Amino acid sequence: MTLTISAVLLLGVAAFFLLRSKAVGFGAALVLFLLGFFIAGTGAYEPIHNLCLSFAQALANLRT
Repeated sequence: MTLTISAVLLLGVAAFFLLRSKAVGFGAALVLFLLGFFIAGTGAYEPIHNLCLSFAQALANLRT
């Protein structure tokens, strides 16, 4: 069984918990940065989306 979760939903939940716990640092900044690009859909959306897609596919291939 495969479970798929939207990147926007996943990053939104992560950002919520990072902000709620008042976590400050590189990880929090990166999550919020990626969330902003996924939501905004700017010209930088496509390269960032492709990078995230490649990373997800690489993780999936490690499992097989």
